[in-house]
Amino acid sequence: MVKMHKNELAIDETVVHTLLKDQFPNLASLPIKAIISSGTENTLFRLGTEYIIRLPRIEWAVEGVNKEYEWVTKISRFLKTPVSEPFFKGIPNKFYPWPWTINRWNDGNNPDFEKGNEYESLSKDLACFSNELHGIKLSNGPSSRRGIPLKKQDVYVKKAIGELEGEIDSKSVTNLWNQLSNVSSWSKDPIWVHGDFLPGNILVKNNRLSAVIDFSHIGIGDPACDLVIAWSLFESSSRKIFRDNLRNIDDDTWERGRGWALSIALTMLPYYKNSNPILVALAKRMLENVM
Repeated sequence: MVKMHKNELAIDETVVHTLLKDQFPNLASLPIKAIISSGTENTLFRLGTEYIIRLPRIEWAVEGVNKEYEWVTKISRFLKTPVSEPFFKGIPNKFYPWPWTINRWNDGNNPDFEKGNEYESLSKDLACFSNELHGIKLSNGPSSRRGIPLKKQDVYVKKAIGELEGEIDSKSVTNLWNQLSNVSSWSKDPIWVHGDFLPGNILVKNNRLSAVIDFSHIGIGDPACDLVIAWSLFESSSRKIFRDNLRNIDDDTWERGRGWALSIALTMLPYYKNSNPILVALAKRMLENVM
């Protein structure tokens, strides 16, 4: 397994088995199989046929595990779409230093980039999920790492543009970033957001939404960050259907969403250039769609 971060842990089936044997022995006899994933924060293991184990691979991912365990089951009551619910949070042992979770398994596969208009129904499904999530009334929620003003990404975006000199049209990208990052900020109360609404965190069956997973960035804030799916999955026709079916998303929020897609694409490209080809391909597609 190629490491993506400094100080990242190498986690294998043996480590998982010791955790289960000590803390959840009823499931310790089930087969454990590593899952190949484009995810960057957690190492995943299939446990039998009904469960998935998520272990932070880097220390800063621990916050996401704790938030998921505390909040996902609470918000799931307001959602029609199945979500990845953790039902057990483990503690560190001498082989592994951080909290970890066991979640229910959700069937489906991550969608590929749209090739024609095959995601017209999926775009409606995702808009419906977004409307439900953004409409949740649940107090005292944590702040989402991406529910913040877009302008706060300026330093990271400008640094990435510098690192990508010669690989992108830096002038055009910079001009667009300056335009989008100066769109009026969210002025309403913060609302619930997924925070990492990308194709790798969506499961589909027959081009219809079957589940939404990985709520590491769950929290409240500006919903613009959840609009990145429009530029990371859809062609223009389905993107318009998604836009038309969203509620309470004004033009400024849509433009900030485009800005978030640009920001995420630019910062992913240099960071994962040599370690995560799936995310690099995603970033290039997002950049192409946004531009």
